[in-house]
Amino acid sequence: MDLSDKNLISKKQLLEKYEISYGALYRWKRKGLIPEDWFIKKSTTTGQETFFPKDLITERVELILEKKEDVLLDELAEKISGEEENNAKIVIETVFGEKVFFLKDIKNINLVDKNGKTRKIEILED
Repeated sequence: MDLSDKNLISKKQLLEKYEISYGALYRWKRKGLIPEDWFIKKSTTTGQETFFPKDLITERVELILEKKEDVLLDELAEKISGEEENNAKIVIETVFGEKVFFLKDIKNINLVDKNGKTRKIEILED
C-alpha cells in the first residue's frame, strides 16, 4: 500500500465527498466493512488527523453505498471478510502492533539493511 500523501484521502474529505456521517463511517468500521489498518493517523499542522488509502477506501465506500439498500450491513461485512480471508496476506508484527497487508495490494517489497543495502523481495503469485 503506497502511503504517500497523494495516495491518501483525509477523513474530512471522504465524509464530504460521499456525504456520509462520522457515525456511519465508524459503524462500518465496527462491523468490519472497513479494516482497522486503513485508518491512518498522521500529524498535521492542526494536530492529528485520520487518513485512508484513497483507492481502497473510495472503492469500499462506493460498494457499501451501492449495496446497503439491498443487503444488510452484517451480510455485506461477512461477504467482504470472507473474500479477504481467501486472499494471501503478509502479517508484520512490531513493538507497535500488527499490520496486515494483502498480497494483491502490495506493489514491491524491499528490505533495507543497517548499511543501506536494498534487497528486493519477489512476490509469488498463487
